Amino acid sequence: MAYEYLADGVTSDVSFRARAPDLDGLFAAAADATTNLMVRSLDSIAPAVSIPITVRAEALDLLLLRFLEELVFYKDAQCLLLRAANVRVERDGAGHRASATLVGETIDPAKHELAADVKAVTLHGLAVRPVGAEWQAEVTVDV
Repeated sequence: MAYEYLADGVTSDVSFRARAPDLDGLFAAAADATTNLMVRSLDSIAPAVSIPITVRAEALDLLLLRFLEELVFYKDAQCLLLRAANVRVERDGAGHRASATLVGETIDPAKHELAADVKAVTLHGLAVRPVGAEWQAEVTVDV
């Protein structure tokens, strides 16, 4: 498992730590952790739609925040459960850029066992940093 949920959050928040050998994998793991809060089984999400996205930010932690906010936006605006594929995190001038294809399908309560309603990704405790030979992120979401 490339992410774990942390027990030190407030009751209306859920915190997790994601890790991967590189930033591309880290952003994909954090996206899976976020979506897995919304639906009990990531395997229940079929790749029926594909949405290319690109987000930019000066700092890696803010880049991750914007990246994960895309999942929440599409869940709220179009009732989609999405996973991140083909994630690419790169330097972009003075900042960073993350691009990916969000793949998934419309929420179907008969098919998807829904869990928490993720309302927002927060700045509380948000961090992206190298730790040893891997990258780690700590994220708190409002549910």
